[in-house]
Amino acid sequence: MKLYLFLFSFIVGIIDFSYAKNVPDTLLAELCFKARQANEALSRSQRFVNGWLQHCDSVTGLIPRNLWGDYYWNAQDAAADNYPFMVLTTFFTNHEMFEGEMKDMLNAEIKYTSRIGACPSTYDFNKQSFKDSIPDIGNIIFGSAEYMKDGLLPLTEWLGKSPWSDRMLSILDDLYELSEGVITKIEGSYLGGMQEVEANGDLLQVLSRMYWMTGKKQYLDWAVEIGDFYLLTEENSPMNFPKLRLRDHGGEIVLGLCELYATLHFVDPVKKDEYKPALYSIMNRILECGTNEHGMLYNEINPQDCSIVDSELADTWGYIYDGFYTIYMLDKHESYRDAVVKAMSSLKTYYRNYDWEHGSHDGYADAIESAINLYNRIPISSVAEWIDSEIQVMLKKQKKDGIIEGWHGDGNYARTAVMYALWKSLGAYVTNWNEGILMAGQSFDGYYVFLIKSDLKDWSGRLCFDKPRHKMNLNLPIDWTRINQFPEWFAPEEDEMFEMTLNGISKEISGKTLHKGINISLKKGEKKVLLIKRVK
Repeated sequence: MKLYLFLFSFIVGIIDFSYAKNVPDTLLAELCFKARQANEALSRSQRFVNGWLQHCDSVTGLIPRNLWGDYYWNAQDAAADNYPFMVLTTFFTNHEMFEGEMKDMLNAEIKYTSRIGACPSTYDFNKQSFKDSIPDIGNIIFGSAEYMKDGLLPLTEWLGKSPWSDRMLSILDDLYELSEGVITKIEGSYLGGMQEVEANGDLLQVLSRMYWMTGKKQYLDWAVEIGDFYLLTEENSPMNFPKLRLRDHGGEIVLGLCELYATLHFVDPVKKDEYKPALYSIMNRILECGTNEHGMLYNEINPQDCSIVDSELADTWGYIYDGFYTIYMLDKHESYRDAVVKAMSSLKTYYRNYDWEHGSHDGYADAIESAINLYNRIPISSVAEWIDSEIQVMLKKQKKDGIIEGWHGDGNYARTAVMYALWKSLGAYVTNWNEGILMAGQSFDGYYVFLIKSDLKDWSGRLCFDKPRHKMNLNLPIDWTRINQFPEWFAPEEDEMFEMTLNGISKEISGKTLHKGINISLKKGEKKVLLIKRVK
């Protein structure tokens, strides 16, 4: 409370309220607090980037898998989990680095690691050549699927068409022949032991979204081939798995099948209805034996006898519930929404400072992402409080040099931190960012209210606003819930009209102009308030 009052008095002393007279003082104080929360998240993300750039290979410029001896780049870890969120961070914090080092790293990855067509293979920095003298086809397939789903797809969610989406589509186009459609055999030891299932789940998510983005029917046909394998062939059904992982490294198949189901809802309802009994059986079995008394998911179950194989709780709980909510959006199956609400409502009471993944920041990142994505759909106030408390636990795990734990999962720290910052800003961001820029937004009484301040020096740049990316970037028919998406908070349509008030001046402005950004200049220490209201 003392901090809150201090922030309020600080704001009152500086802001000119003549153009913000309809905004309560308490809201302005809250916005100032949110702006500092967002700033910390972005600042720490940039420090993560700076820290990892110190460990790039001197020849290729690529980052290693880990910092404790794995002196090689690989697709499923270094490329999928770490590098993309260096790219995403710099989009918001350092445009020069985004256009420079990040694109250079992509070009180097294409040059050095592409092995079978565009599909990448593990590259050893000590040898300055591929790690395996003979291509490991299974590893190439798995790495390609992981890189696309975990790394390139989230970038495409935000950026739309870009060099990174081009890279994804080139890999996807060259992967079909290698995988022979459905991936049935990948040799070797992989985390979770369900590498074929994981890779097929990855592909279902990539193919469903890329079908909409490109309009290429072959992507849908490929996805249906995988869907038929799991939903129309009894011996391959997840209901007959000896174990079904409800966390990452196996659980991807559940959301993948839900995304295909969502696509078919719009393009082939007959096929959707053909899948419906089998998909509902899987989802119902998860609720029947895969959740604890609070609705949280166990790591692994045996769907055949409904027993619990691994009773630890899945930090990626929201990934499965994304699928439940997607089905609810399509079919209005209320019990699936109820299941999501039950899990979300338990967070504040039972899962404060919970030991996700035995203290690893990665467990916190996935659990928090789960909550943010679903809070966007179901805004339960206790969930917001839980996110705010748990993000502080995660953020404080960063070391002074910017490194978090020194493995490829460090990228998930930045992914979730950026997602958190965008929640606080309602998806708005600034050009020419520095660590002294404080910015946040909130809806109030029919308005969207944004506060921006420059703490360190005079500043000028553009305040840019989000857009309906699910439609404009991916061409999705609806914004169904997706793993690693970045939720839309205030995302005006291009042709929508708004009344904007800044510096006491009101004018009508289009959504397209908001996307491009509003020019703002600030003196050191100055704050400005911007009000935006839809024109009816």
